[in-house]
Amino acid sequence: MAHENEWYYCLKHHRVEPWDGCRAADRLGPYPDKETAEHALEIAKQRNEAADRYDES
Repeated sequence: MAHENEWYYCLKHHRVEPWDGCRAADRLGPYPDKETAEHALEIAKQRNEAADRYDES
């Protein structure tokens, strides 16, 4: 039960899934809850933009 509180966003199926879902290469996470995983693409976009700003400075 070590993974019971892990949620992922599947890039292949465009949905949130638990630990025993699709292969790791096809998803983002883990996230602490289902709601956070639902925002995975937004979180990734924000992190990428922050990294780009850091690289430009």
